[in-house]
Amino acid sequence: MKKNFKKKVLLSIFVLLILFVINIFWSTGFFRTIENKFEGKILKKVNLTGAEDISISKIDSFAIISSTNRKSFPNTEQETGGLYFLDLKNKNYDPIHLTANFKKPFAPHGISIFKKDSVNFIAAINHTKEREFIEIFELFGTKLTHKKTLEHELIYSPNDIVLLDDNRFYFTNDHKYKGGIKRLAEDYLGLAMSNVVYFDGMNFIEVANKIVYANGINFDAKRNLVFIASVREFLVKVYQKNDDHSLTFVENIYCNTGVDNIEFDSQNNLWIGAHPSLLHFNFYANNNKEISPSEIIKINYIEKGNYSIEQIYIEDGNTMSGSSVAAPFGNLILTGNVMDEHFLILEIGN
Repeated sequence: MKKNFKKKVLLSIFVLLILFVINIFWSTGFFRTIENKFEGKILKKVNLTGAEDISISKIDSFAIISSTNRKSFPNTEQETGGLYFLDLKNKNYDPIHLTANFKKPFAPHGISIFKKDSVNFIAAINHTKEREFIEIFELFGTKLTHKKTLEHELIYSPNDIVLLDDNRFYFTNDHKYKGGIKRLAEDYLGLAMSNVVYFDGMNFIEVANKIVYANGINFDAKRNLVFIASVREFLVKVYQKNDDHSLTFVENIYCNTGVDNIEFDSQNNLWIGAHPSLLHFNFYANNNKEISPSEIIKINYIEKGNYSIEQIYIEDGNTMSGSSVAAPFGNLILTGNVMDEHFLILEIGN
């Protein structure tokens, strides 16, 4: 009798483990079939390693690119990187290194641009071996001046940032734990432990939490909405920004892909670089797989419950692996990635 009971318990545990593993594979897009699709052409492959985030000034027709030479993801040693300027009026599309003279360790991740008068302010997440920082710069033409470094106990696993003006911003922490088994549990169990923090110029305040892997963030000033990518849950979370800069949850937009950074076009549509298979990306990022598929989606968000999602680009990773951002500019898309040696400038067909 006891033996039969023990066998049933062991069998139940075994079945639950099998179901758990299947759920991980299913929920991360592992079984998804990738069929290459893009109604346009590759205008240029730009040689720049790990162009993870790209932010465009539509007013002044330039892009700022965050580039870091990543050996693994997440990093296990100090990485090196920089910010680059790309003149979108010049069809050569040759990036200019802006931070060559920046002396402290610099491995940028998420970035944001805000223009005030004639000055462009740039905020950049900076991962160093010592700790995590947020760097603030001023840009005049192609001359970048470092203004200040921000550090705080709430800047512990920063991913992306969005400036509201020259002094205030939101940023995401994508994990609660820096490494080890607890971080793995966050990833594979899909634990809702990441958050969003607001900086008012003096104080850091948590304004949203219980998010599964909070990644890209952007702010739609016209509609007073904040959009946050939950890459592990394959969705974008929509929040209303209140007068005190707290956030009120509105809804989830289910995207069927691992959404990363969020950019806007001139009609305030959301353009997102994404990972259709997170497990493939994880294998690729840890040097266990040569390529990882890339995807770009466009979300036309009207109001709560009224939106449409369009797939713009999907590719198996042979052209570019691990897409993380899709920044639109007219009929161009600048699409970057986490670890490849180049990013793409795509031209959308008429």
